[in-house]
Amino acid sequence: MFGNNNKKKSLSEEIRKKIKRIEIFSKRLMKGSLVGDYLSAFKGSGLEFDQIREYQIGDDIRFIDWNSSAKMSKIMFKQLIEERDRTVILLIDISNSSSFSSSRELKKDMIAQVGAVLAYIASENKDRVGAVFFSDRVERWISPSRGKLHVGKIIETIFSIKPKGTKTNIQEVLNFLVGLKKRNSIVFILSDLIDEDSDYSKILKVAACEYDLVGIRFLDECEKSLPEVGLIEIEDLESEKFYIVDTRDKKIDGKFNLNVYLKSRLIEQKKIFEKYRIDLLDLVVGRPFINPMNEFFRSRIKRQI
Repeated sequence: MFGNNNKKKSLSEEIRKKIKRIEIFSKRLMKGSLVGDYLSAFKGSGLEFDQIREYQIGDDIRFIDWNSSAKMSKIMFKQLIEERDRTVILLIDISNSSSFSSSRELKKDMIAQVGAVLAYIASENKDRVGAVFFSDRVERWISPSRGKLHVGKIIETIFSIKPKGTKTNIQEVLNFLVGLKKRNSIVFILSDLIDEDSDYSKILKVAACEYDLVGIRFLDECEKSLPEVGLIEIEDLESEKFYIVDTRDKKIDGKFNLNVYLKSRLIEQKKIFEKYRIDLLDLVVGRPFINPMNEFFRSRIKRQI
């Protein structure tokens, strides 16, 4: 019993250290361009009234205030400003495939870091933040709210949650998301998108109509292609089955080329997101992610100009 208590205490201390590092890291980011790019890349949920002023050339005629214009004997314009009241929801993949890596950093570690940074930055900008943790089921739902205590709960869960399921079911979590009916929220899908059991294309289309969806795909170099090193034993982390693969052989079971399959899977994933005009950001495990995120946010800003 004493040994178990020490283990729990040690785990808790480890989690606290990770959270502290994320807070320090995120505070540094607040001084950089990432936060500004985040604010500009994602619009609020609507428009709110600011003031009545005289019409200027170039103003949208739909917002002319005809009642005020009649009273003032000149054309008056109803100026609106964008609401900054935003809700951010993180869909975080915690299935067994997130434990894979060919580098020192596990895929799930990078997912946790990116998720925690997004939660922290959104919270610092007064956005409501929520999170759905999923595997082949919805493991936990934390409803959107504001405040440091709330975002601390999300970040602590990111680093401590243990999934009951082993596989990935993106269709399941998207069904849950659509059922929430929190329209116009910004939703980040943090996953490797490896889902062999469900066809999530149709529900992705529905979700894209109701939310501002952004896919963040976490890739390992070995998921693009395997080096030719001969016979290797591999484990499917989700089914927990082992296979012997000849990386020198062009075909597996006489059916297909493994590297062609790996590349085509990445292409098919991207095509689904492009089909419904959903942005997809690729991050490579073991590499810094701040610059790619900056570039991604800036590309969204350019499209809005």
